[in-house]
Parts: sequence; structure tokens; C-alpha cells
Amino acid sequence: MGNRPLDILNNSLNKSVLIRLKGQREFRGELQGYDIHMNIVLANAEEIKREWNKKTWNSSCPRDNIVFISP
Repeated sequence: MGNRPLDILNNSLNKSVLIRLKGQREFRGELQGYDIHMNIVLANAEEIKREWNKKTWNSSCPRDNIVFISP
């Protein structure tokens, strides 16, 4: 049997993850925390743009914008 989604997120704490948001925006950063509503906090995150332009930031992502999270 597979792991539950929150188990996978818990195993990804303090590790690099890839996040895709609505509007095709993607971020890679260190998963610092999350809650049961899928609000997440990333540290040292970089926005991955198709033009190869990256921007570093520390922020939280509201759950209604997340399309997927990949460890």
C-alpha cells in the first residue's frame, strides 16, 4: 500500500521540493512546513521561469494556488 499524501510531505520536510502553482508558475525550495489544509512554507525558494530567469524568495504558498508538489 502507498503512503498517504501528508506522509510524503512529512518525509519531505527540510528537503528540496518542486511546487507548481496556478498560471504555470513553478518554484523549487526547501519545504519548511505545511498544515492539513495544504498551506506550505518554503525557504530559499527560486521561481523557475521559462526564460531561465530565477528569483530567490522566502514565502508561504496558499493552498488554493497549488497544482502539485513533487519531492
